[in-house]
Amino acid sequence: MPQKPYRPTFRDMMVNNGKWYGDHPAYVQAGRQITFGGYLGQSRRLASALHRAGMRRQDRLGMLGLNSIEYCIMYGACQLTGYIASTVNFRLAAPEMEYVIGNSGQKVLIFETAFSGSIDSIRERLGTVSLFVAVGPDCPEWAVSWNDFLATGDPKDEDPPHPSPDDVAYLMYTSGTTGKPKGVMQEHHAQIENAKFVDIAYQLGHRDRMLLMMPFFHIGAKALENAAHWVACTVHIHDSFDPDEIFRTIEREKITVSHMAPTMIQMLLEHPDREKYDLSSLRAVLYSAAPMPTPVLRKAISAFGSIFIQMYGSTEGSGTLLPASAHRPDGDARDIRRLSSIGHPIMGVEMKVVDDNDQELPVGTPGELCFRGAPMMRGYWNNADATFDALRGGWMHTGDIAKFDEDGFLYLVDRKKDMIISGGENIYSREVEEALLAHPEIAEAAVIGIPHEKWGEAVCAVVVKTPGSQLTEDDVIAFSRGQIAGYKRPQQVHFTDKLPTLVSGKISKIDLRKIYANPKKA
Repeated sequence: MPQKPYRPTFRDMMVNNGKWYGDHPAYVQAGRQITFGGYLGQSRRLASALHRAGMRRQDRLGMLGLNSIEYCIMYGACQLTGYIASTVNFRLAAPEMEYVIGNSGQKVLIFETAFSGSIDSIRERLGTVSLFVAVGPDCPEWAVSWNDFLATGDPKDEDPPHPSPDDVAYLMYTSGTTGKPKGVMQEHHAQIENAKFVDIAYQLGHRDRMLLMMPFFHIGAKALENAAHWVACTVHIHDSFDPDEIFRTIEREKITVSHMAPTMIQMLLEHPDREKYDLSSLRAVLYSAAPMPTPVLRKAISAFGSIFIQMYGSTEGSGTLLPASAHRPDGDARDIRRLSSIGHPIMGVEMKVVDDNDQELPVGTPGELCFRGAPMMRGYWNNADATFDALRGGWMHTGDIAKFDEDGFLYLVDRKKDMIISGGENIYSREVEEALLAHPEIAEAAVIGIPHEKWGEAVCAVVVKTPGSQLTEDDVIAFSRGQIAGYKRPQQVHFTDKLPTLVSGKISKIDLRKIYANPKKA
């Protein structure tokens, strides 16, 4: 009988890095450092402690915290064993965290003590969580401290399971158009293929030094970290975006590659002391999370050089690539046009643009962007209907409206799901609308994105009040604080007697954008 071809898992990557590059730094953060050998040992110890606490293969390990070496060790324990890393967005309000933790069925939750209050307020309702582990000072009495918990494990323990290539590695939640977050299942083999694609895009090698500040609960930062470790590259970690710290780290550590949202790049460009720093080591910056406005891209290339790479993707999968060589602000008309594209499909991924009947559309005609290939999700956790709809016909239906040009480059036209991208964060209008409609004096609500100079887009709510209501803009914004995360809350609220509708009776957000998206009118 012929043997199946060898397919590695992230366990293989970690074990080999520990063997071949054991003394090489794996992570550096705020003066702390851990080598690949140390990372493997700590991850093994945590995996052992979790197994002794009752975790088994494909059980979910919850993670809540800012970027840290400990966060990476949590990922490492899952990658070694086949536990599923189930991340929780630290920006969520407590009720939103409760939904994610409960829906994913997390068995153990490891959290940073800065979020003790949020977890304490909901922990009595977290029925699946049997153990809370706290990272940081002031461990609450109902949790076990990180150091004490690690001490219960043994890095030589052979009992924890090993993963298979088809095991789910990560369960990451992304908001859906229904307003409820959906858990995206990403398998070992799919994310390894994604890491390889990123390595090719970056031309990444062992001697590179990668700087990451995007949150590790997102697939973007995790995908970049995986790509770095696939070639045993050192990852420098920031737990937030601070332009001064970014500049200092690039200069001091001779950072060669990084990953930033377009708003971050714009903030670096606007920094008054930018030219005081030596950034000559930086050879590649991947920008994603949102298209970069062409004027900003031109300015960035002028300031930092032709180092920018665009990759399109989502939690559900990726990918396109617009390599640095295709960023030609001084080229011909075709080159200039490509600056606003998201690139071409990467090798190993097929893409097409379809109509509402899933029929492929000709070049230049906008339609829904679909793709298939290795870096694609298995499906949505405990949501067969959404999985079937998204993956119908074997293609991932992105919900984004795009078009191809005659050379096979893609351009995003609109967001079919009315998603708003503010500061690199995805915000779904339906989710915000449902939160606002919980107010007894709001009869109708529609949410759109409006241009924002710093964040790209801001959340704007258009509200119809109940008869006799004296509701104000401040009242609506204050009410939203208890319902949804801060970055999702409306920054502007407008009142109207009637929302514009289409012939079908649905609210016309096209008309709303015409009325309110112009800063002079809004």
